[in-house]
Amino acid sequence: MRLVLMIVTAISLSACGIKTVGSAATAAALKKQETEQGKKSMEQVQQKLDQATQQMQQRAEQTSEAGK
Repeated sequence: MRLVLMIVTAISLSACGIKTVGSAATAAALKKQETEQGKKSMEQVQQKLDQATQQMQQRAEQTSEAGK
């Protein structure tokens, strides 16, 4: 009887460990996805900044040429 109780307890504890590992893996996958989305957002912002800078330079050149 004790052996059965020990086996049931061991199986129960093992199941809890598996659930915890699965939760940790899920959390890690979500963090990875958030990080990738953040990187994409940063790249998009950088591209928009580069475009705005280029447009400002072009306008400055046009204004400079018009003033001559």
